[in-house]
Amino acid sequence: MATSDSPVLIACSHGTADRAGQAAVSALAEQIRQLRPGLDVRETFVDVQHPQVPEVVAGVEQGRHAVVVPLLLSVGYHVRVDIARAVRSREGITAAAPLGPDRRLAALLDRRLAEAGAAPEDAVVLAAAGSSDPHAARDVQQLAGMLAELRANRILAAYGASAEPDVPSAVAVLRKEGAPRVVIASYLLAPGYFHSQLLKAGADLVTQPLLPDESLARIALDRFDEALAKAAG
Repeated sequence: MATSDSPVLIACSHGTADRAGQAAVSALAEQIRQLRPGLDVRETFVDVQHPQVPEVVAGVEQGRHAVVVPLLLSVGYHVRVDIARAVRSREGITAAAPLGPDRRLAALLDRRLAEAGAAPEDAVVLAAAGSSDPHAARDVQQLAGMLAELRANRILAAYGASAEPDVPSAVAVLRKEGAPRVVIASYLLAPGYFHSQLLKAGADLVTQPLLPDESLARIALDRFDEALAKAAG
């Protein structure tokens, strides 16, 4: 049971104007609470929605430890700048690693591809949101390697913005290679602008986003525990 001095998990997602996306991320925060009853889980965002992360960090009670867990799939600007700046603003606040890359995410993408009807001969575009931070692209490439261990498909990573190749270009490359079908694996947490753009990128199939799935809540709790252990060590 949580006490007034037990650590707080600050669940920090990107934020979206899409109502379905908002509901999916809120449901993820609630699932974290259900998996660990009594844990104080506070939702926050780096963009679009409120309350944003500096405000939530500032609201943590003095003398109480908190861990900001990025509900984001890779390291990027929001992790390395927005969250890092908020964490530095208060003593006793630390940041966890983002959700990805993680083999459980690769397994979830594998399931989404199977649900969409992807066949072994189809080519797959692993479609991430994208970031100007090169660390994000390395994370996505690492995840692509994990997915390749699970599937025989040709897999090409691509991005919705700020990195290359973009998703339509990747679809075109795979068609030029002669793939019978091209399937986009949506490496996005929830519905929203970026997922809607995948539907217009010219692929034969597009998978559903990663949420809902309990494995994401379990990864978030693992990141929380890892950050607490590192702070204690």
